[in-house]
Amino acid sequence: MDVKMEASWKEVLKNEFTKPYFQQIVTFLKTEKAAGKIIYPPGSLIFNAFNQTPFTKLKVVILGQDPYHGEGQAHGLSFSVQNGVKPPPSLVNIFKEIQSDIGIAMPAQYGNLTRWAEQGVLLLNAALTVRANEPFSHAKFGWAEFTDAVIQKISDEKKGVVFLLWGKFAQDKQMLIDETKHFVLKAAHPSPLSAHAGFMGCKHFSKTNELLTKQGIEPIDWKLLTP
Repeated sequence: MDVKMEASWKEVLKNEFTKPYFQQIVTFLKTEKAAGKIIYPPGSLIFNAFNQTPFTKLKVVILGQDPYHGEGQAHGLSFSVQNGVKPPPSLVNIFKEIQSDIGIAMPAQYGNLTRWAEQGVLLLNAALTVRANEPFSHAKFGWAEFTDAVIQKISDEKKGVVFLLWGKFAQDKQMLIDETKHFVLKAAHPSPLSAHAGFMGCKHFSKTNELLTKQGIEPIDWKLLTP
């Protein structure tokens, strides 16, 4: 399979594409399509996080779990939705925390986070595809192995990256990160079920920028520019 991915990532991950588990992912997706299953995000956007945030420019990782499973929502960036889609509840809570933390009012009807990705924020889901209306339906078919390898590569080959781990699922990935050379910020998940238990008030957006600035790295402008 010729994986269409930004060149610096393709080089870093080239050994993964030949491993049996990755071939199993490809076979599984082909089987799903042959059976008439609708898969999100569309094929051209499965690796969107990598294409928007080259390995060479990566500064921050925000780890999500599963793509949105509703029509027109997912576009390959964790927590982000396509233009014209109202921000889901978790993203609304992220926006509330940004406003509380750094005073930027976020758009109520716009949740496309591509602008963050373009600045070096890797918006990575642990599974990169999902069956329509069936959350976690592709989570056990090899994607976790691939995205764990991505986190490991970042840890091994980069320095000074800020990892934002929200909720237990993301925090379980902490063991893949070398904290002698990277930064890990942890909080509850921004879901309405748990945001009150430590996500609201975590100040991760200002803390991230402080950590980047201390290293002489350009901070992230968290503002979103609506079309």
